[in-house]
Amino acid sequence: MDNNSDKKRLYSFNAEKSALDCVKWVQNWFERNGPGCSAIVGISGGKDSSVAAAICVRALGKERVFGVMMPQGIQSDIDYSVLLCDHLGIERITVNIGPAVDCLLGELDPKLDISRNTRINLPPRIRMATLYAVAQSKNGRVVNTCNKSEDYVGYSTRYGDSVGDFSPLSNFTVREVKEIGRFLGLPEALIEKPPIDGLSGKTDEDNLGFTYEELDRYIREGIDPPAEKKAKIDRLHKQNLFKLELMESFPFEP
Repeated sequence: MDNNSDKKRLYSFNAEKSALDCVKWVQNWFERNGPGCSAIVGISGGKDSSVAAAICVRALGKERVFGVMMPQGIQSDIDYSVLLCDHLGIERITVNIGPAVDCLLGELDPKLDISRNTRINLPPRIRMATLYAVAQSKNGRVVNTCNKSEDYVGYSTRYGDSVGDFSPLSNFTVREVKEIGRFLGLPEALIEKPPIDGLSGKTDEDNLGFTYEELDRYIREGIDPPAEKKAKIDRLHKQNLFKLELMESFPFEP
Protein backbone atom coordinates (compact mmCIF):
# COMPACT_ATOMS: atom_id res chain seq x y z
CA MET A 1 0.00 0.00 0.00
CA ASP A 2 1.17 3.52 -0.78
CA ASN A 3 2.64 5.06 2.38
CA ASN A 4 0.98 8.33 1.45
CA SER A 5 -2.50 6.85 0.94
CA ASP A 6 -3.83 8.30 4.21
CA LYS A 7 -2.61 11.79 3.25
CA LYS A 8 -3.74 11.99 -0.35
CA ARG A 9 -6.46 14.50 -1.12
CA LEU A 10 -8.72 14.41 -4.11
CA TYR A 11 -7.82 17.46 -6.14
CA SER A 12 -8.94 18.91 -9.44
CA PHE A 13 -8.24 22.30 -10.96
CA ASN A 14 -10.56 24.22 -13.26
CA ALA A 15 -8.26 26.49 -15.24
CA GLU A 16 -11.06 28.32 -17.06
CA LYS A 17 -13.00 29.21 -13.91
CA SER A 18 -9.86 30.10 -12.00
CA ALA A 19 -8.58 32.35 -14.78
CA LEU A 20 -11.89 34.15 -15.23
CA ASP A 21 -12.31 34.60 -11.48
CA CYS A 22 -8.80 36.05 -11.34
CA VAL A 23 -9.60 38.43 -14.21
CA LYS A 24 -12.65 39.68 -12.31
CA TRP A 25 -10.57 40.07 -9.15
CA VAL A 26 -8.02 42.22 -11.02
CA GLN A 27 -10.82 44.38 -12.41
CA ASN A 28 -12.29 44.89 -8.95
CA TRP A 29 -8.86 45.63 -7.47
CA PHE A 30 -8.23 48.39 -10.00
CA GLU A 31 -11.67 49.88 -9.41
CA ARG A 32 -10.73 50.25 -5.75
CA ASN A 33 -7.03 51.08 -6.11
CA GLY A 34 -6.53 52.90 -9.37
CA PRO A 35 -9.43 53.39 -11.79
CA GLY A 36 -7.96 54.07 -15.22
CA CYS A 37 -4.41 53.18 -14.13
CA SER A 38 -2.19 50.74 -16.00
CA ALA A 39 -0.69 47.46 -14.84
CA ILE A 40 3.11 47.59 -14.93
CA VAL A 41 4.62 44.14 -15.52
CA GLY A 42 8.25 43.12 -15.41
CA ILE A 43 8.59 40.84 -18.44
CA SER A 44 11.05 37.96 -18.15
CA GLY A 45 9.51 35.78 -20.86
CA GLY A 46 8.77 33.00 -18.37
CA LYS A 47 5.45 31.51 -17.39
CA ASP A 48 4.71 33.75 -14.41
CA SER A 49 5.20 37.15 -16.03
CA SER A 50 3.53 35.84 -19.20
CA VAL A 51 0.41 34.59 -17.40
CA ALA A 52 0.23 37.64 -15.13
CA ALA A 53 0.42 39.94 -18.15
CA ALA A 54 -2.20 37.91 -20.03
CA ILE A 55 -4.55 38.05 -17.02
CA CYS A 56 -4.13 41.83 -16.88
CA VAL A 57 -4.82 42.20 -20.60
CA ARG A 58 -8.05 40.21 -20.18
CA ALA A 59 -9.01 42.35 -17.20
CA LEU A 60 -7.99 45.82 -18.36
CA GLY A 61 -7.37 45.70 -22.10
CA LYS A 62 -3.98 45.76 -23.80
CA GLU A 63 -3.85 49.58 -23.72
CA ARG A 64 -3.64 49.49 -19.92
CA VAL A 65 -0.84 46.90 -19.61
CA PHE A 66 2.75 48.09 -19.91
CA GLY A 67 5.68 45.70 -20.13
CA VAL A 68 9.17 46.44 -18.82
CA MET A 69 12.01 44.24 -20.04
CA MET A 70 15.06 44.52 -17.77
CA PRO A 71 18.09 42.63 -19.06
CA GLN A 72 21.31 42.73 -17.08
CA GLY A 73 23.63 43.46 -19.96
CA ILE A 74 23.13 40.92 -22.75
CA GLN A 75 20.17 38.59 -22.12
CA SER A 76 20.36 35.58 -24.41
CA ASP A 77 16.68 34.68 -24.04
CA ILE A 78 15.15 38.15 -24.33
CA ASP A 79 13.38 37.02 -27.50
CA TYR A 80 10.87 35.26 -25.23
CA SER A 81 9.98 38.61 -23.67
CA VAL A 82 9.56 40.19 -27.08
CA LEU A 83 7.40 37.24 -28.16
CA LEU A 84 5.08 37.76 -25.19
CA CYS A 85 4.68 41.50 -25.73
CA ASP A 86 4.02 40.98 -29.44
CA HIS A 87 1.56 38.17 -28.73
CA LEU A 88 -0.42 40.29 -26.27
CA GLY A 89 -0.02 43.51 -28.25
CA ILE A 90 1.17 45.50 -25.25
CA GLU A 91 3.48 48.51 -25.20
CA ARG A 92 6.90 47.86 -23.70
CA ILE A 93 10.27 49.43 -22.98
CA THR A 94 13.69 47.90 -22.36
CA VAL A 95 15.75 49.12 -19.41
CA ASN A 96 19.24 47.66 -19.11
CA ILE A 97 19.94 47.31 -15.38
CA GLY A 98 23.52 46.12 -15.96
CA PRO A 99 25.21 49.51 -15.40
CA ALA A 100 23.23 50.11 -12.18
CA VAL A 101 24.15 46.68 -10.80
CA ASP A 102 27.81 47.12 -11.73
CA CYS A 103 27.92 50.62 -10.27
CA LEU A 104 26.48 49.57 -6.90
CA LEU A 105 28.68 46.47 -6.68
CA GLY A 106 31.66 48.65 -7.55
CA GLU A 107 30.80 51.00 -4.68
CA LEU A 108 30.37 48.09 -2.26
CA ASP A 109 33.38 46.06 -3.35
CA PRO A 110 36.13 48.10 -1.60
CA LYS A 111 34.08 48.28 1.60
CA LEU A 112 33.02 44.68 2.27
CA ASP A 113 33.35 41.10 1.10
CA ILE A 114 30.37 40.79 -1.25
CA SER A 115 28.60 37.46 -0.80
CA ARG A 116 27.30 35.29 -3.61
CA ASN A 117 23.73 35.77 -2.38
CA THR A 118 24.21 39.54 -2.55
CA ARG A 119 25.21 39.26 -6.20
CA ILE A 120 22.18 37.02 -6.91
CA ASN A 121 19.62 39.19 -5.12
CA LEU A 122 20.79 42.67 -6.07
CA PRO A 123 19.49 42.55 -9.68
CA PRO A 124 15.89 41.60 -8.66
CA ARG A 125 15.88 44.49 -6.18
CA ILE A 126 17.08 46.93 -8.82
CA ARG A 127 14.46 45.56 -11.20
CA MET A 128 11.75 46.27 -8.63
CA ALA A 129 13.06 49.81 -8.12
CA THR A 130 12.90 50.19 -11.90
CA LEU A 131 9.29 48.97 -12.03
CA TYR A 132 8.24 51.47 -9.39
CA ALA A 133 10.04 54.28 -11.24
CA VAL A 134 8.05 53.36 -14.35
CA ALA A 135 4.82 53.00 -12.37
CA GLN A 136 5.13 56.43 -10.77
CA SER A 137 5.91 58.02 -14.12
CA LYS A 138 2.95 56.34 -15.84
CA ASN A 139 0.48 56.40 -12.93
CA GLY A 140 0.58 52.60 -12.89
CA ARG A 141 0.34 49.74 -10.43
CA VAL A 142 3.12 47.13 -10.19
CA VAL A 143 2.18 43.49 -10.72
CA ASN A 144 3.68 40.91 -8.39
CA THR A 145 4.29 37.78 -10.49
CA CYS A 146 5.17 35.21 -7.80
CA ASN A 147 3.34 31.90 -7.59
CA LYS A 148 2.41 29.76 -4.58
CA SER A 149 5.06 27.10 -5.22
CA GLU A 150 7.93 29.61 -5.19
CA ASP A 151 6.49 31.46 -2.20
CA TYR A 152 6.05 28.21 -0.26
CA VAL A 153 9.81 27.56 -0.25
CA GLY A 154 10.91 31.19 -0.27
CA TYR A 155 12.26 31.12 -3.82
CA SER A 156 12.00 34.86 -4.30
CA THR A 157 13.97 37.95 -3.35
CA ARG A 158 12.69 39.99 -0.43
CA TYR A 159 12.03 43.54 -1.68
CA GLY A 160 12.72 42.26 -5.18
CA ASP A 161 10.34 40.02 -7.11
CA SER A 162 8.47 39.18 -3.88
CA VAL A 163 6.73 42.57 -3.76
CA GLY A 164 4.33 44.63 -5.85
CA ASP A 165 0.96 46.35 -5.54
CA PHE A 166 -1.24 43.36 -6.34
CA SER A 167 -0.64 39.65 -6.88
CA PRO A 168 -2.85 37.68 -9.26
CA LEU A 169 -0.87 34.41 -9.13
CA SER A 170 0.35 34.00 -5.56
CA ASN A 171 -2.29 31.39 -4.69
CA PHE A 172 -1.68 29.26 -7.80
CA THR A 173 0.98 26.55 -7.97
CA VAL A 174 3.37 26.27 -10.91
CA ARG A 175 1.24 23.53 -12.47
CA GLU A 176 -1.88 25.67 -12.13
CA VAL A 177 -0.17 28.74 -13.60
CA LYS A 178 0.76 26.67 -16.64
CA GLU A 179 -2.81 25.42 -17.06
CA ILE A 180 -4.13 28.97 -16.88
CA GLY A 181 -1.56 30.01 -19.48
CA ARG A 182 -2.81 27.34 -21.82
CA PHE A 183 -6.42 28.38 -21.29
CA LEU A 184 -5.43 31.97 -22.11
CA GLY A 185 -3.82 30.82 -25.35
CA LEU A 186 -0.22 31.71 -24.60
CA PRO A 187 2.49 30.18 -26.79
CA GLU A 188 3.74 26.89 -25.35
CA ALA A 189 7.32 28.17 -25.50
CA LEU A 190 6.49 30.79 -22.87
CA ILE A 191 4.62 28.36 -20.64
CA GLU A 192 7.38 25.75 -20.59
CA LYS A 193 10.44 28.03 -20.68
CA PRO A 194 12.78 26.71 -17.94
CA PRO A 195 13.36 29.50 -15.39
CA ILE A 196 17.07 30.26 -14.97
CA ASP A 197 18.57 32.27 -12.10
CA GLY A 198 20.55 34.55 -14.41
CA LEU A 199 23.87 34.11 -12.63
CA SER A 200 24.90 30.46 -12.49
CA GLY A 201 22.90 29.37 -15.54
CA LYS A 202 21.09 26.80 -13.37
CA THR A 203 17.34 26.31 -13.48
CA ASP A 204 15.11 26.90 -10.46
CA GLU A 205 14.75 23.15 -10.01
CA ASP A 206 18.54 22.65 -10.13
CA ASN A 207 18.96 25.20 -7.37
CA LEU A 208 16.08 23.92 -5.26
CA GLY A 209 17.02 20.25 -5.44
CA PHE A 210 13.48 19.07 -6.24
CA THR A 211 11.01 19.54 -9.08
CA TYR A 212 7.99 21.81 -9.08
CA GLU A 213 5.91 18.75 -9.89
CA GLU A 214 7.04 17.15 -6.63
CA LEU A 215 6.47 20.38 -4.72
CA ASP A 216 3.02 21.01 -6.21
CA ARG A 217 1.80 17.50 -5.46
CA TYR A 218 3.06 17.88 -1.89
CA ILE A 219 1.27 21.23 -1.47
CA ARG A 220 -2.03 20.36 -3.14
CA GLU A 221 -2.42 16.60 -2.73
CA GLY A 222 -0.36 15.76 0.34
CA ILE A 223 1.83 13.38 -1.65
CA ASP A 224 5.28 13.24 -0.05
CA PRO A 225 8.37 13.39 -2.25
CA PRO A 226 11.37 11.24 -1.23
CA ALA A 227 12.30 11.78 2.42
CA GLU A 228 15.38 13.89 1.76
CA LYS A 229 13.46 16.21 -0.57
CA LYS A 230 10.53 16.44 1.83
CA ALA A 231 12.87 17.46 4.63
CA LYS A 232 14.37 20.17 2.45
CA ILE A 233 10.96 21.50 1.38
CA ASP A 234 9.79 21.62 5.00
CA ARG A 235 13.00 23.34 6.10
CA LEU A 236 12.82 25.97 3.34
CA HIS A 237 9.15 26.61 4.03
CA LYS A 238 9.75 27.20 7.72
CA GLN A 239 12.83 29.37 7.39
CA ASN A 240 11.31 31.57 4.68
CA LEU A 241 7.86 32.22 6.16
CA PHE A 242 9.03 35.70 7.16
CA LYS A 243 9.04 36.71 3.49
CA LEU A 244 5.26 36.37 3.41
CA GLU A 245 4.64 38.43 6.53
CA LEU A 246 4.56 42.14 7.20
CA MET A 247 7.62 43.55 8.93
CA GLU A 248 7.31 43.06 12.67
CA SER A 249 7.18 46.15 14.84
CA PHE A 250 7.57 46.69 18.56
CA PRO A 251 4.04 46.63 20.07
CA PHE A 252 4.31 49.86 22.05
CA GLU A 253 1.09 51.27 23.46
CA PRO A 254 1.19 54.68 25.19
